[in-house]
Amino acid sequence: MRSLAVASPVPPAAAHRRRLRPSASGREVVSQCLKCEINQDRPMGALRIGHSQGNLPRHGSKNLLTPAAAISVEQVEVSTYLPKGDMWSVHKFGGTCMGTPQRIQNVADVVLGDSSERKLIIVSAMSKVTDMMYSLVHKAQSRDDSYTEELDKVFEKHMAAAKDLLDGENLARFLSQLHSDISNLRAMLRAIYIAGHATESFSEFVVGHGELWSSQMLSYAVQKSGASCSWMDTREVLVVKPSGPDMVDPDYEESEKRLEKWFSRQPAEIIVATGFIASTAENIPTTLKRDGSDFSAAIIGSLVRARQVTIWTDVDGVFSADPRKVSEAVILSTLSYQEAWEMSYFGANVLHPRTIIPVMKDNIPIVIRNMFNLSAPGTVICKQPANEDADLDACVKSFATIDKLALVNVEGTGMAGVPGTSSAIFSAVKEVGANVIMISQASSEHSICFAVPEKEVAAVSAALHVRFREALAAGRLSKVEVIHDCSILAAVGLRMASTPGVSAILFDALAKANINVRAIAQGCSEYNITVVLKQEDCVRALRAAHSRFFLSKTTLAIGVIGPGLIGATLLNQLRDQVAVLKENMNIDVRVIGITGASTMLLSDTGVDLTRWKEEMQKEAKPADLANFVRHLSEDHVFPNKVLVDCTADTNVASHYYDWLKKGIHVITPNKKANSGPLDRYLKLRTLQRASYTHYFYEATVGAGLPIISTLRGLLETGDKILRIEGIFSGTLSYIFNNFEGTRSFSDVVAEAKEAGYTEPDPRDDLSGTDVARKVIILARESGLRLELSDIPVESLVPEALKSCSSPNEFMQKLPSFDQDWARQRHEAEAAGEVLRYVGVVDVLNGKGRVELQRYKRDHPFAQLSGSDNIIAFTTSRYKEQPLIVRGPGAGAEVTAGGVFCDILRLASYLGAPS
Repeated sequence: MRSLAVASPVPPAAAHRRRLRPSASGREVVSQCLKCEINQDRPMGALRIGHSQGNLPRHGSKNLLTPAAAISVEQVEVSTYLPKGDMWSVHKFGGTCMGTPQRIQNVADVVLGDSSERKLIIVSAMSKVTDMMYSLVHKAQSRDDSYTEELDKVFEKHMAAAKDLLDGENLARFLSQLHSDISNLRAMLRAIYIAGHATESFSEFVVGHGELWSSQMLSYAVQKSGASCSWMDTREVLVVKPSGPDMVDPDYEESEKRLEKWFSRQPAEIIVATGFIASTAENIPTTLKRDGSDFSAAIIGSLVRARQVTIWTDVDGVFSADPRKVSEAVILSTLSYQEAWEMSYFGANVLHPRTIIPVMKDNIPIVIRNMFNLSAPGTVICKQPANEDADLDACVKSFATIDKLALVNVEGTGMAGVPGTSSAIFSAVKEVGANVIMISQASSEHSICFAVPEKEVAAVSAALHVRFREALAAGRLSKVEVIHDCSILAAVGLRMASTPGVSAILFDALAKANINVRAIAQGCSEYNITVVLKQEDCVRALRAAHSRFFLSKTTLAIGVIGPGLIGATLLNQLRDQVAVLKENMNIDVRVIGITGASTMLLSDTGVDLTRWKEEMQKEAKPADLANFVRHLSEDHVFPNKVLVDCTADTNVASHYYDWLKKGIHVITPNKKANSGPLDRYLKLRTLQRASYTHYFYEATVGAGLPIISTLRGLLETGDKILRIEGIFSGTLSYIFNNFEGTRSFSDVVAEAKEAGYTEPDPRDDLSGTDVARKVIILARESGLRLELSDIPVESLVPEALKSCSSPNEFMQKLPSFDQDWARQRHEAEAAGEVLRYVGVVDVLNGKGRVELQRYKRDHPFAQLSGSDNIIAFTTSRYKEQPLIVRGPGAGAEVTAGGVFCDILRLASYLGAPS
């Protein structure tokens, strides 16, 4: 806690009212100003404090806006010392906050709601007014007659606002002064119009009126409540001096003296002051340039040693990245001064870097708050806290970018070890007034590259070619190269210096997003890591880096292919569970695309899974698998991209290799890839093992049953697979479980078809091909290199019915074979056995087969019901009694559940808690 200055008791304000004298009229001031500027008889504003033509009046006086040149501070016999310290709270309200009469009243309410002992309020001009004032000057000096219409609009805007906000004597005073000011401005702009020229001091005098009017209206609005409130024209107090092009530095010592003198005359509890405007040491009106109101608040906060400075805006705080470019940007609760400064330098819309300097030297926190969301706590910019658990512990706090840059590369072997080369380069750059944004030099000293604004690079290149003409001709320098259309991406964080591996994580994220880095810079303080890249890659790079550091490492961006029965069920299961997963396991699942055969739905941040069917109908685009994958892999840079193929399409499965190679994880119940040509399968598995992408396909065998994972677990723990035997078809399991002699075979098949257990054409199930695919998948998992054609399959489709032209024809003719089926069932029953359709992987002999077999009634395969699957693993460890997995092996719910389990398995591999 800073020590507090002790103030003398504040005597009654009435005892210290300053005496007012008539000042020169506005037209006389304009006349004098014009005379000073045109004739150069004496400098503008040479009427010094204490020797002017009159004092700057208090609220509602006739000459409210008298220029700083006419300011006079009279001596009073009794003074009130300016108290300093934590009793002061400084607020700054931007133009958007002051944009309408109602908003001004809302600002007054916020001010009155602050319980601080003393409050100093800095305000900007009403929204758009500063731009309108600049436009007035530009039009006048361009001799555009429409400046008069523009001035009328300014007048009407403020008159209408005052009439809505004020009443009675205060309204009359404000309108009287407004009329006078507009009249004065009209005369001055007319003079500028005639001369066709406006000096900087003329322009700044005109432009600064917006703050004078807005602050006066707010002062009156606060006074309506009966609060003790004074209005301050900061041209009386803030003294600045030029420090560079379009820059000024505050004179703290002189400003503090003037503030103390001002306060001795008007020791109110609430002071409403103008932002943006100030005076030179010669009392010439000036401004603090763009973003000057924030600077005003910081300077005055420093002068009174305020407890904090609150900057009120229209956003909830400082974002981790530009939310217009990164939809996942988050509000930061705290920032250090250094981090805020770095972010501002690199273009983040936080504060101007100079705003931080006054408060930083006195350790005064800045709080960024949203005037339109008072419940939001905002962002606190302060000294790095001692609390090791504070938010500042995050190693990277924010990312910022600067566009429209060019990279200049000066290269040559003659540069190495030659003193003064760097000095000569940057001396040439300085001569053309270019702004160097970033510098990078090779440790070998053979090259130096630096970034400058694109608009300045031509002059820089020309200057370097002139400066190093002889070195280039002699070959000591090989080239001065310009790389156009570049951007800078900066990662900012105070704790990067103490966190190993930050650079590795950043560059890994950029590499996975296929971003090529042109240049790198990092200071030993490690407050930032800066990279130069192509401007066209900048947004993608920003999203990639931000996602890597700010999103959960188990954020999954999912594209679902095939929203049919299984796909739709999966989407509904995700809908019901995503919130639970995020809350309990920090798994952030986002479906950013759904594609069917004819249409696809794409989303930047995630499809609303409660409405995905409606959105597919209303907002879907024509399906294009290549564009769908591009949307997932290139248009978005989430840490983990996942394609879930819920189709049975061979063409879709043929793309798995390419998707995995691009870094996209693949999850599927589609059997076509793993049961397709052996060479393609081996290529896919080799890539899977060699890359960091994952390929999960548990649901290809047994739907939601843990068949693949059980087999892998046995193999990975060193067990040896001898034989795998099972009932793999839920459809055929249902048929033979219900074919018990009470009904004919064709009736049971018809019942299964009616219940939805079979494919639309039951021959697809009865042919045994689906079972063969599952057998070949398990055979290959067990290490056998078999083709699908190597698996003999006993088809249950009678040879005579294979040529049926339609499913209906097949079903009509199937009863003619019921006697054959009845005979087989009877023979089995007579032997105390049942019929079961099974697949077998004979690992010892390197074979597989699919066939109809008979099992004793006490065999596990004879104990099934419904559409259950059962798989028996005979291994070295489970030799006497096989390991059996049994359960529902068909149906949309369990199949989608198996796919969902694979999604969670992937999240676990990526670091989700187990």
